[in-house]
Amino acid sequence: MRAVVLLSGGMDSCVCAALAARDYDAAAVHVSYGQRTESRERRAFLSICDRLGIRDRLLVRNDSLGAIGGSALTDANIPVPGSAAIGHGIPVTYVPFRNAHFLAVAVSWAEVLGAEKVYIGAVEPDSSGYPDCRPAYYRAFNEVVRAGTKEGRIEIVTPLIAMRKAEIVTLGLELGAPFDLTWSCYSREDRACGVCDSCVLRLRAFREAGAVDPIQYAATVQSC
Repeated sequence: MRAVVLLSGGMDSCVCAALAARDYDAAAVHVSYGQRTESRERRAFLSICDRLGIRDRLLVRNDSLGAIGGSALTDANIPVPGSAAIGHGIPVTYVPFRNAHFLAVAVSWAEVLGAEKVYIGAVEPDSSGYPDCRPAYYRAFNEVVRAGTKEGRIEIVTPLIAMRKAEIVTLGLELGAPFDLTWSCYSREDRACGVCDSCVLRLRAFREAGAVDPIQYAATVQSC
């Protein structure tokens, strides 16, 4: 059986890719959309695929999200917030309805490949609070997929959605997920900044899991 995994190059999607590669003949798709760290994320995607032995890869560029704007990830005039933004509503790093764009590509490719599963590393607890990471969103999207594909058999699966970040780290270590190749930082491509909300959530997860994050940071928030 085949599965398509949406692989951004971050920690969560890497664990999803490790799960998909363990259980299926996996293919991976990566979408560049004009985000600040797109070249570094693309490099992470390719390296993770190499390590996990995922041969079939689709790299897509979506210029619409950058043109639409409204997010600190796609608009250089909107600063990337630090850890103070965590837990205070939907942060400006939210890219409006981004996962719908990504899922549309992955489901289309799954139809062509004959894959029955599409994996995405959406997480609700210990996250930035993006609305397109809620379980109800994926239940609704699966209804759209059933109604809008030829055979209606493709299922979007979110194996991490109810897990805390530390649990995801633990699972990834058990799976041998290549965390050393991943990239989560929202603002830098040389070394992870260590202070954006994504870096802070990641560092906290590794600490709570009793593990060492294998990537380098320019700085870290001690209270994260």
